[in-house]
Amino acid sequence: MLYGDIMSVNDKITEFITFPRTFEKYAWYKPIIVLILTAVIMLILQMVIMGACYLIGGVAFVQSVLGGKGVSVLNSPLGIFFGDLLIIMFIPALYIASRIVDDRPFSSYCSSRGGWNFKLYFKALIIPVILYIVYSFIEHAIFESNGVYQVSILFVVVLLISVPLQSIAEEFMFRGILLQTLGSWFKIPVLAIVIQALIFAAAHGYNSFGFIEMVVAGLIFGFFAWKTNGIEVSSALHTANNFAVGLFVMLGLHSSTSSPELFRVLGVIVFEIVLCLIMYYVGKKTEWFGEIPENA
Repeated sequence: MLYGDIMSVNDKITEFITFPRTFEKYAWYKPIIVLILTAVIMLILQMVIMGACYLIGGVAFVQSVLGGKGVSVLNSPLGIFFGDLLIIMFIPALYIASRIVDDRPFSSYCSSRGGWNFKLYFKALIIPVILYIVYSFIEHAIFESNGVYQVSILFVVVLLISVPLQSIAEEFMFRGILLQTLGSWFKIPVLAIVIQALIFAAAHGYNSFGFIEMVVAGLIFGFFAWKTNGIEVSSALHTANNFAVGLFVMLGLHSSTSSPELFRVLGVIVFEIVLCLIMYYVGKKTEWFGEIPENA
């Protein structure tokens, strides 16, 4: 199947989480080699980016862009852009590593349906983007959190380009190679989803309340990767969340923090569960997500 082709619900689809085991060259240790190579290549690419930043503006420029503490860096367009760019480097790093190890196609990291499906990704964006923006307005009205108004062309470009790419890169990282590696080892999809969600939450560096919020998000993203046999829908949900946060930061209605409050976290968790139910209902009852098998 070519990239982006639509499968009917009656076509046989290999389960995404245990997909690596279907390849002739599969061996349990090869994902570890791919991960190590990816980390090394990603570090090299990130050093190149940091070097370019240094050449452009010197030490002061690098510190102004990436010198904030934790997620506070994400309160400026340059901080978001360069932070996103460093994470986006995971995609080319994984591509190069997968070509070196040559155990399976790079496309298998994003779906078991023949590669990345752009149509599915963009369709899946519609509902969560709208609902995340609506929820963010409600949250702002309740908690009255404020930041700095900083609408600019650069910020708009960041929201439309680097934020989606960064979200997709994280999905390749956590719901792609990590989830599939765990699934191929344990052969129990639910266990793989839970473990990757814990790792996903730990990697974000939030306080205990934020950790719980990120675990729930990781479980939801993993659930959709499992049920749709690919990371397009989870990428759409991830993109919608990050886009809404970035939009409200740009408008001065939100300020990113690594220490969210309990009641705010509870509200986000309830919202995400409701959104998950809505998205799954749409996927099962309409023709939006033709890639979801009827037995999912």
